[in-house]
Amino acid sequence: MEKLIIQAAMIGAEIDKKDFDKLPTTPDEIAKAAKEAVDAGASIVHLHVRDKLGKPSQDPEIFKEVTAKIKKLCNPIIQFSTGGAVGTPAKLRCAPLNLKPEMATLSMGTMNFGDEVFENTTEIITAIANGIKENNILAELEIFDLGMLEAIPRFLKKGLIPSKYHLDFVLGVPGGASGEIKNLVEFVDRIDKNQTWTVAGIGRYQLPLSTMAILMGGHVRVGFEDNIYYKKGELAKSNAQFVERVTRLSRELGREVASPDEARKILGL
Repeated sequence: MEKLIIQAAMIGAEIDKKDFDKLPTTPDEIAKAAKEAVDAGASIVHLHVRDKLGKPSQDPEIFKEVTAKIKKLCNPIIQFSTGGAVGTPAKLRCAPLNLKPEMATLSMGTMNFGDEVFENTTEIITAIANGIKENNILAELEIFDLGMLEAIPRFLKKGLIPSKYHLDFVLGVPGGASGEIKNLVEFVDRIDKNQTWTVAGIGRYQLPLSTMAILMGGHVRVGFEDNIYYKKGELAKSNAQFVERVTRLSRELGREVASPDEARKILGL
């Protein structure tokens, strides 16, 4: 197997600092959390940002500031989220792509997201995909259910999404596929054996899915965006704590962890 790529999803758009005070929200806090995660073994930083009020933002100037601060401290692959928060207009979701990050996300369909609707129509998917292609960015296709995975060939045939991409199976979101192991096995069974993929397990699914991904040859995403509990009833201390556990577990299972430059090679960056 190739070395394991660990992705740190440190913030997201769903949690408020008033609900979880360890959440990094300022540019300095985010950069510090990124450095800690990279030191613990992460090679990709999945980046959301917040405005001065702590609210989710797609402001390119904030992405630019946070990216610069991270790069002063460490050298991970920085992956911009184009999801924004539920309800963010497509134009704003695309706006940071002109900064030309190495990677960016592309969600492959509309879904119920808890009590809200995460809208990704063909028009929205195409607009974000065009921004990714125009800026020579590697797309990470976000897959929340089987229908989104099965949609990929249709979009490829029409030339609407990049022909080269990485996959991220986000399992356990209420409204999407659950984080049961059988779902991950089914999803992986449906893709080319040479296709790179990551799994992001939401909440209680994070640890079992991370373990399975290590064993199956995939890669792992962990962090506060997906889960704030280190174990049942115990809040995590930091994003790095999640990364440290995956690093330790992977090495115990005989699989070394990729550095950022090794991850770039694996992903063809």
